[in-house]
Amino acid sequence: MLDSPTTSPSGDQEATQLYTITAGGFSATCDAFASDPEENHLWFVSMVGAQTSLKAIWAALLNSPPSPAFLIKGAADGVHEGGYERCQIPESSIGTWKTKLARLPQAGAWQAMVFTQMAELSFERDAFLLLTPDAEEAPALHWRFLNQRTELPLHRSWADWLWEQGLESEAIRPLKSEGLHAWYCYHAPDQLEMELSAAVRYGALKLPRELNVAAA
Repeated sequence: MLDSPTTSPSGDQEATQLYTITAGGFSATCDAFASDPEENHLWFVSMVGAQTSLKAIWAALLNSPPSPAFLIKGAADGVHEGGYERCQIPESSIGTWKTKLARLPQAGAWQAMVFTQMAELSFERDAFLLLTPDAEEAPALHWRFLNQRTELPLHRSWADWLWEQGLESEAIRPLKSEGLHAWYCYHAPDQLEMELSAAVRYGALKLPRELNVAAA
């Protein structure tokens, strides 16, 4: 489960398809990302390469306005398989981004992870980002993020229902991703209250007190 995204650049291409990211005239190997090709948005990127290149790329990404980047299938030092994807940081997320830089001594390179605070549990916005290495953890993670952002009592047993309802209403949108699983989510307080009230009224959900009685 990820409150703040983390990835490991293992270099195992059977597990993770490597990409190249280019921006500001520099390029690096991208081992994980989350993007929305329909909107040309880049929501998360983990990249490996020379420190100078990584700093130049994230500086370009975080320009105001953001500079465009391109994702190309294939490692930076390998054969590109084609498929240029143009993307840039969403304007709505400007001012929320963080960068973590770490040296990888065994690889003789650096790793930079560039992500928005919208992927952090404690960053309270109606819109948020779910990042997890295990897709099966998504409903529970989504419940935690919602529970942090509403005064409504959300029982843990409702997690699967809330997840399915969000996908059906498109309040949860899967993102194109590599190296992890990612979803863009939007929490509309009034809509959530209406949907929960209807689900309780028609028996799709049980109230916490009813669940406590059943468990007793």
